[in-house]
Amino acid sequence: MTFTGPGKSDRQGITLTQLFKMFPDDETARRWFEERLWPSGPHCPRCGSKDVVEIKHPTMTHRCRDCRKAGSKALFSVKVGSVMEGSKLGFQTWAVAIYLFTTSLKGVSSMKLHRDLGITQRAAWHLAHRLRRAFEEGDMARFTGPVEVDETYVGGRKRRNAPSTQRGSVGKAIVAGAKDRATGRVNARVIDNVRKETLQGFVGDRVEVGSLVYTDDLPSYRGMPWHHHEAVKHSVGEYVRDQAHTNGIESFWSVLKRAYGGTFHKMSHKHLDRYVQEFSGRHNIRELNTADQMSQLAARMRGKRLKYEDLTADNGLKSGARSA
Repeated sequence: MTFTGPGKSDRQGITLTQLFKMFPDDETARRWFEERLWPSGPHCPRCGSKDVVEIKHPTMTHRCRDCRKAGSKALFSVKVGSVMEGSKLGFQTWAVAIYLFTTSLKGVSSMKLHRDLGITQRAAWHLAHRLRRAFEEGDMARFTGPVEVDETYVGGRKRRNAPSTQRGSVGKAIVAGAKDRATGRVNARVIDNVRKETLQGFVGDRVEVGSLVYTDDLPSYRGMPWHHHEAVKHSVGEYVRDQAHTNGIESFWSVLKRAYGGTFHKMSHKHLDRYVQEFSGRHNIRELNTADQMSQLAARMRGKRLKYEDLTADNGLKSGARSA
């Protein structure tokens, strides 16, 4: 049930026809999620007990005998304890959304999800951010290098008469990123500023002591005693010097910014880090077959509930349609 598409000849994709044969209904999709979220079999998401029984219920599929004895909530499904918790969307809808997320290299907007899945734009916006939350990888092993480190500015527009010292940052958010040349993996996040302690702290958290780090000549990178450091002088037009360059991480920035302009048109500062995690997470599984990419994203749903009210709290937005 695989299809070899353009690009790497050994990477197998899934056609839309194959996708709907894989997930013809909610029951089939539910079993698929259970295999990935419960690899050791069903267990209670509240107490961890495996003394559970499958039941017939409109929304809940299992009952925990231990919770029932304790007088606690005993009914649950695979949605409970994952990003799907509280969702009324069917399992087939979630599976198709995962397919769209893993195969859309420049992201997929909530408006497209709304049209393709036949759900409201509000539900699609919430679903999209839940899947971005699932893409978060948590604590990654430090890169051993060589590692390229760079920062970029996302969103907003530079004022015509803005001082040159602001580096085009007016109204923009700052994202720092590191790319390990040995593995091709990327780790990126939104940062508050480009001061020395911020950027060098970012490097220290992601790169093994003694590893070789390549950056541009931003003064904040100077003096990193725990790493071997080489900088290319972008300020004088130098972009490559032997093995010293940041082309790899800059290529990642270009994908993120093409998505900003071509898919989303706007990424609010409040939610930007979640978009960054989506793009770095998808980048890091790009060599896998589509079926494996989908399985990995589904498995990462555990323990990452994201409520709608948490997304909209304190941002001045009212219930209703959301951008991107």
